[in-house]
Amino acid sequence: MHIDDSWPDALRVVQVRIARPTDRLDEVVRFYVEGLGLRELYRFQNHAGYDGMMLGLPGAGYHLEFTTHVDGSPGDAPSEENLLVLYFASESDLYDVAQRLGEFGVEPVPAENPFWAANGGLTFPDPDGWRVVLMPRPVF
Repeated sequence: MHIDDSWPDALRVVQVRIARPTDRLDEVVRFYVEGLGLRELYRFQNHAGYDGMMLGLPGAGYHLEFTTHVDGSPGDAPSEENLLVLYFASESDLYDVAQRLGEFGVEPVPAENPFWAANGGLTFPDPDGWRVVLMPRPVF
């Protein structure tokens, strides 16, 4: 089966950002940068009461943004099924990151959906309880 990996003509998007609030900005950024290995792409302070940081891979058209507001920014995950899934090229690449997370003090937790573990995935909670699933290979 051939997968068309081009953007559809009706959606000429050139960049994607996934953003969410947190009251633990420093801890969350530390998890994603030092634990997972993403890079800080941009940081801002006091923008209409918001501080935040964008993380990702340099040159990639997608990134994560974490923000906090001076009046509070609830960021706890609403369920254990709120996932960021990262697909690796090999199991050894996955285990390198899993080991780094372990050294960082983060241990895997059971996934709510058994699909992830049944296919070799490891699930880790970030400081707000949002889950990151590391998968050993792409699904398509």
